[in-house]
Amino acid sequence: MQSDFKGNKQHLPSKPCAVCGRTMTWRKAWAKNWDDVRYCSDACRTRKNTHPGTTHGI
Repeated sequence: MQSDFKGNKQHLPSKPCAVCGRTMTWRKAWAKNWDDVRYCSDACRTRKNTHPGTTHGI
């Protein structure tokens, strides 16, 4: 299986991570759910509910 993609990523869509703001570039693995992708990594996914400056338990 060979695709016509030659490595030019500047035309691929991108969007910022909801937690860290890092730019995520479209990947073939995200083709079916690109609209639902919000986090750049598992680390950001686990930190999604943690807000800096808040203390829990007070």
